[in-house]
Amino acid sequence: MIEVRGLVKEINGNPILNDLSFILEPGSMYGIIGPNGVGKSTLLHLLSGVDKPTSGEVLLEGRVASSYNRKEVAKWVAVLQQGGLGSVGFTVREVVAMGRYPFQNWMGEEKADQSSIIDEALQAMGLTELQERRMDQLSGGERQRVALAKVMVQEPRLLLLDEPTTFLDIGFQVQLLDIVKGWQRERKMTVVAVLHDLNLAAHYCDKLLVLHEGHIEAFASAVDIIEPQLIERVFGARTIILTHPETGVPQLLLHPSQPSAQQEYGI
Repeated sequence: MIEVRGLVKEINGNPILNDLSFILEPGSMYGIIGPNGVGKSTLLHLLSGVDKPTSGEVLLEGRVASSYNRKEVAKWVAVLQQGGLGSVGFTVREVVAMGRYPFQNWMGEEKADQSSIIDEALQAMGLTELQERRMDQLSGGERQRVALAKVMVQEPRLLLLDEPTTFLDIGFQVQLLDIVKGWQRERKMTVVAVLHDLNLAAHYCDKLLVLHEGHIEAFASAVDIIEPQLIERVFGARTIILTHPETGVPQLLLHPSQPSAQQEYGI
């Protein structure tokens, strides 16, 4: 379980997050949404224990997050950073295998052969045929898929995703989130994802946490979050909300600009 109590984060004296308190129950998928610059990625870093709050605390299974050492917390918490992996010279398989680092001894060895776990992750992300290719030979989308495969072999109980669909075309966005959701349900894993696409967030997340001007604007299911008044208040966008004909979840359409605005900007 993740418990956040009175969380405050300031950067260079500027308040980014102000007095956040909430609980994330194990085994669910949560989405963090909100406008650019509102502190979504900052919150994710605080949840991982990588960063410390200015005041307040984040508890991971009853223990202050920042009190874990890196290798200790990496045995059950995995983070997919925004932007994925860089263009390093390692092969795809070598990079994915690095996800086993928390479980290796000082010689980089494990008691049992973990090849099957690596093969499974490569196959799940459609990377089997690319496994001997160097990272600097891949596209941004392919590197993002490698990053998720690396996280998969870590076998986390808590998975933190910072804009996981960055660089991916629409087909791979759905494929990636399908994999994450299926993985979450199968292993009863907790997933927290920063997402920009509200329609995807509504489909895949059990609950959405909305950040606005440094505080929690709402924390509820998509049915309660994806509604015109809240979206306009938080994002400044006029929307039309429809119900998806197959899943029943709310989906939004952006309302077009007024004719006068379109003419002003030559649209």
